[in-house]
Amino acid sequence: MVGEEAARAAALSGLRRFDWFVAIDWSGSVGPRQKGIAIAVASADGGAPVLAEPDRAWSREDVLTLLREDLPDNALVGVDLGISLPFADCGAFFPGWNDSPADARALWALVDDVCRADPHLAATSFVEHPDLARYYRRQGGLEGDRFHAPDAAHRRGRFRVTETAQETLGCKPYSNFNLVGAAQVGKSSLTGMRVLHRLDGRVPVWPVDPLPATGSVIAEIYTAIPAIAAMRAAGRSKIRDRADLDAALSALGSPCLGGTGPIDDHASDALLTAAWLRERSADAALWSPAGLTAKIARTEGWTFGAP
Repeated sequence: MVGEEAARAAALSGLRRFDWFVAIDWSGSVGPRQKGIAIAVASADGGAPVLAEPDRAWSREDVLTLLREDLPDNALVGVDLGISLPFADCGAFFPGWNDSPADARALWALVDDVCRADPHLAATSFVEHPDLARYYRRQGGLEGDRFHAPDAAHRRGRFRVTETAQETLGCKPYSNFNLVGAAQVGKSSLTGMRVLHRLDGRVPVWPVDPLPATGSVIAEIYTAIPAIAAMRAAGRSKIRDRADLDAALSALGSPCLGGTGPIDDHASDALLTAAWLRERSADAALWSPAGLTAKIARTEGWTFGAP
């Protein structure tokens, strides 16, 4: 952000106080209900974060309903997915394609339109589209001829500006055009874009939308960032033991959950991130990072917590 918009965002971020902090660990898997979706909530009043309906098998449609109709007032909602695709490196999401959308909201609309026949808000049709598949690395060794930027210095695909900033924290982001490997987030990002489009502006999505002075707002999160803040190495960011989760929560200054034994890493990601959002939401610098220009906000978006 630049000029008056940056000043406004910085001022708001220093003054804003949220009442609730919601972290959503997301999934791009095929199927009606997703084992990978977990939702945790932390209150500004304190206390340990809690899982929302921990025994529920959430669907993406369920989460859309939550965001549209059942979100608590004045909540900061972190969603663990990429809210957009690389744009700045090539001046377009899909360079060389005449129908490449102009900004993030137009991208969300395109994804939802191309995938309108895909059930459960899936995004299979998008990555199999004959024009769009050229930009993706897919299973089976299928790599599109436009997966890399023309002047790329590495072979990991295209990155957004915010993903380059994440690397300075010790994160190891994947390109949103990469659909291969356990850590890829390409499909989950596309399915998330369908949800964001269907919200139809009911909840602002920062920084595509300016940070509102009041009310709830959605922001992209990367759960490795809270884990690193809790003094865990990027390669050990996944937590599957309750004692380890309590140690990480304590490192963030949050009350612990207690208990012993294993915990699902999707649940632990959500719980730790909800506590981290509560701790860091008033940090003005995180709402106005150096690389976040007005054009980047409108096209690529940003990850809350990336410098």
